Amino acid sequence: MIPTSLTDLQTFAVVARLRSFRGAAVELGVSPSAISHTLRGLEERLGVRLLNRTTRSVAPTVAGDSLLARLSPALLDIQTARDEVNTFRDSPMATLRINAPRAAAELVLAPLVTRFLTLHPGMKLELVTDDTLVDIVAAGFDAGVRFGESLQQDMVAIPLGGPQRFIVVASPAYVAAHGAPLHPRDMQQHRCIGIRFPSGVRYRWEFAQGAEQLEVEVDGALCVSDMGLMVRAAEDGLGLAYVYAQYAEAELASGRLCQVLDAWCPEIAGFFLYYPSRKRVPAGLRAFIDMLTQKTA
Repeated sequence: MIPTSLTDLQTFAVVARLRSFRGAAVELGVSPSAISHTLRGLEERLGVRLLNRTTRSVAPTVAGDSLLARLSPALLDIQTARDEVNTFRDSPMATLRINAPRAAAELVLAPLVTRFLTLHPGMKLELVTDDTLVDIVAAGFDAGVRFGESLQQDMVAIPLGGPQRFIVVASPAYVAAHGAPLHPRDMQQHRCIGIRFPSGVRYRWEFAQGAEQLEVEVDGALCVSDMGLMVRAAEDGLGLAYVYAQYAEAELASGRLCQVLDAWCPEIAGFFLYYPSRKRVPAGLRAFIDMLTQKTA
């Protein structure tokens, strides 16, 4: 039998895990055609089909599932061994993959990227923005970012970026024409710019004052999936917008937007960086965590 390379087996494992040639190509930094060529050669050498392919899907065969089950622990051991070697360097050399919601990437991670890569010139950082709840282990990420209430219990979590705050903003012209709401229930009489999650659920605006908490289902002519667009629409006078305070800082400072219901918009716990609980954390992730803890110490 012609020898099979570790690279070929790693390529198969990534495709089988992601069930996508395109996704595997992105993770491995090669073209989908190169992935296809590698897998075709591997199957020919092994003499068995490992993947069922259609124009819309990729799934392991029974033989592929069996191979993946045996490979996964071995590949993890190899990665662990590489990470252990990394600890002997002054600066780790690896690729750190982090999955985060778009807002977290823009508001808290983006300012950290340059600092991290400057401190560790041998590192590469792949930051993937995704507003869905991703299984970071299955998707091959080293870590992810979420709000605390969304974290799985078997994850290690580290506060990231401090408290956050959602606020309600509108253009001065809109407030002059329609008045400012005095209570969250007044939203029912206002045009509101909605935001919809990738799941299809339209977000209900959340408010709190003292012990009172409530969620309000808002309505309006415009619904988007991006808070930057909400800020722009509010500035254009299309209604009230409920956004992270940082997204509207410049517009509030310039007077292009004004804030309403301030007393009903307290600070909330911010984002967390989370990763699987295991004995040996990859060297690149450990370096990133050390940077975070040193900054907040």
